[in-house]
Amino acid sequence: MTLSTANMKLIRSLKDKKFRDELGLFVVEGEKLVEEAVQSGFKIEQLYRSDEIGEAAMERISLLNSPSTALAVVRKPQETAGFRLKQGALYIALDAIRDPGNLGTILRIADWFGIDGVIASRDTVDVYNPKVVQSTMGAIFRVDFHYCNLAEVLPGAEVFGTFLSGEDIYKADLQSSGPRVIVIGNESNGISPEIGKCCTRKITIPSFAKGKGSESLNAAVATAVAVSAFKHR
Repeated sequence: MTLSTANMKLIRSLKDKKFRDELGLFVVEGEKLVEEAVQSGFKIEQLYRSDEIGEAAMERISLLNSPSTALAVVRKPQETAGFRLKQGALYIALDAIRDPGNLGTILRIADWFGIDGVIASRDTVDVYNPKVVQSTMGAIFRVDFHYCNLAEVLPGAEVFGTFLSGEDIYKADLQSSGPRVIVIGNESNGISPEIGKCCTRKITIPSFAKGKGSESLNAAVATAVAVSAFKHR
């Protein structure tokens, strides 16, 4: 595809959430990720390769520090109105996760463990942020992801909030006939008081440190440990 000045300007604008939202587009970079996007069923609006447009042009449109050999402009899927949790399903809920790397890694975790869906508060970092897209390693095209008002969606489910104090996750009964949700809180502040009220169970990942250890786990690491415990039962 020919790279025009207008297309170059459009691609560069997608670094900002404002324009991703207005245009309904996001950028995918890297041979593997672009191939994942093509095979996913997401609509590819533009596709560029460095051997077609030149390395200098690819460097100008890349949103990464190190440009790759392939870049695609992809249409965002439409958000599902009135999202509801499904009976018997296991979800991850994210309460104001702000770090792009954490969100991307959490989607990879959800993909690896076969989680039924990831739901996130609207103040969670944008899933189409270029750094998030890269860190998902393609999971963004496979994981069912929704932004929603968690306080409206969670009631009626068995909601397991991850806290520094709570029931030992390795000893707790993690089963339920209804939908189950594992809530992961903000990196600095944990689960907010509003969402804390929605938690029907408080669980904790115990520390096995000898003496004084780390105060807490990284949000993505905590997600992996918690999901593994749920899947192990």
